[in-house]
Amino acid sequence: MIHVVFEPSGADALQKSFELDKSLQGEIVVIEDDYAVGPIKDIDETEGWQQRKAFWDAALEYSPYVEKTVMADDKKKILQLKRNLDEDENLHAWIWMGQNQHDVCGYYWLMSQLAEYQGRIEVLYLNNLPFMNEKGGIFYPTNLYEVLPKEFVKAKRLAREITLSEFELDPDEWEKLCNENALIRTLEGGKKIISQPDNFYDKDILSVLGNTEIKLNRFLSNLLSKIKIKTGDVFLVWRIRQLAEQNQISILGDWQKGWKDITLKATNGELFVEINEVNE
Repeated sequence: MIHVVFEPSGADALQKSFELDKSLQGEIVVIEDDYAVGPIKDIDETEGWQQRKAFWDAALEYSPYVEKTVMADDKKKILQLKRNLDEDENLHAWIWMGQNQHDVCGYYWLMSQLAEYQGRIEVLYLNNLPFMNEKGGIFYPTNLYEVLPKEFVKAKRLAREITLSEFELDPDEWEKLCNENALIRTLEGGKKIISQPDNFYDKDILSVLGNTEIKLNRFLSNLLSKIKIKTGDVFLVWRIRQLAEQNQISILGDWQKGWKDITLKATNGELFVEINEVNE
């Protein structure tokens, strides 16, 4: 079998379970682009592809992440996945999803390309399902990397074949999201993805910043621990830079030296209050 996950950390967690259950062993394909953020209109066409690439190039500029080929890599991985399925009619693919918009949006993007393999694609969606943590307590994971190896062995019983109806409806849902072309998409429940405005995280950013002056890396740690709907640090920094262009945040330091050199502070109390009122 082939396993498909949407984060390298999820792949690492799944890989460890292979030592406990040989029936799970198989190639792991990691889809790395975050389809929950950024433009996606006409993503399969040259113009749409270039717009998304331009967004990520701008977002990744000055970041500690130098890899900028995940879009092309994802495309190659799917082509190879389809090639493998074509060459071996007994081969099946399992799609693993945590209950978060990153995984679910990746799932929708993937489903739009696999219609011809109905009957050979299964999904394991950890949607409101209880698992055991290291201390023996019950918790509800939102990401695959939170799941213990022995719990993956139990989770394999959740695998179910993706239905013909889903193969018909899920690509339509992805097309709708592409046409809406929001920069932010969030998970409302189940597999329901909602398009959100560009300023969706602004209230969180400005609230956590307050009237303090703080290094960017420390601020990101504080912010990510407090926001309810998680997103990537690269996207948050991109949005912080947008807010700075709007004079809502002051940025001190040299971007050329990387995130570690950047300090943030609120422009003034008036703007902070005004933005919070607009977002409420």
